[in-house]
Amino acid sequence: MIVPVWAWLAVIGGLLVVLAFDLWIVDRGEPREFSLKQAGFWVSFYVTLAVIFGIVLWIFAGPTSAGQFFAGYITEYSLSVDNLFVFYIIMTRFAVPRIYQHKVLLIGILMALVMRSIFIALGAAALANFGWLFYVFGLFLIYTAVQLVRQFGQEEDLPENAVLRWARRVLPHTDDYVGSKVVVKVNGRRMVTPLLIVMIAIGTTDLLFALDSIPAIFGLTTDAFIVFTANAFALMGLRQLYFLLGGLLQRLVYLSYGLAFILGFIGVKLILEALHSSGVSWAPEVPIWVSLSVIVVTMAVTTVISLAKVRRDARAGKENTTPASVEQG
Repeated sequence: MIVPVWAWLAVIGGLLVVLAFDLWIVDRGEPREFSLKQAGFWVSFYVTLAVIFGIVLWIFAGPTSAGQFFAGYITEYSLSVDNLFVFYIIMTRFAVPRIYQHKVLLIGILMALVMRSIFIALGAAALANFGWLFYVFGLFLIYTAVQLVRQFGQEEDLPENAVLRWARRVLPHTDDYVGSKVVVKVNGRRMVTPLLIVMIAIGTTDLLFALDSIPAIFGLTTDAFIVFTANAFALMGLRQLYFLLGGLLQRLVYLSYGLAFILGFIGVKLILEALHSSGVSWAPEVPIWVSLSVIVVTMAVTTVISLAKVRRDARAGKENTTPASVEQG
């Protein structure tokens, strides 16, 4: 799909206006905790925006482009849910007060969006010139899927990437938070607060996750416009999703299995379609509706069986503790 420059400018401008409105509404006045009601409203708002964009894409570009957008958006959103586990670890590790967490997430996610845009532009250019990269992306996604399964049940830790290590070592920083400020003057010396370090941690850590999520969406479409918009809409509502899900994150016990299946499926799809494009007769071209169906069904099944297991374990725990309590009474 050939997208005119004005469409790019309109979408990017619209996203910036929405984010500015979000920032003005949510972060104006004194810092405060993000309520569940606020989180629910904004998650619904951003999901609705994504659906409207997909419908507009359907009208002007056809069902194939719209299907690619929805498949990419759901994939990126699903992978983002897994990212929230690490965001929670970062917030806990740095002991970020809850009243500042939504600001940290916003700035960190904006950093991630800028860096992902660069990554997408480079990926689109590389794939257009080097067809063999489809095989590399496919094998990498299959490898990532296997790693997710192998690491299931292991405790996640904060990945200390090079940028974060550099920031903590080089930037002079205060030991404690100074309200919502990221830069302060101490004895005439300008210093950053831990808030900036956490923002860098969120943004750069998300870029590490993009190493599997960007190849995954390129496995669904090579259209840079769709790849960018699907990523942008998935990231925009991520900070509200962090507060909305809350304890639910701990209940999605089989999420890694679901994501591993999706990544593995897209990896195989990439390789088959690369073979098909190379003239291999037996290699099928997987329709986008099949990809979309597999992604939606996989996430639905993963969520249902995860919640069912948590309820079953909770019921078993109650049954095990009941006899002891009765005996003590």
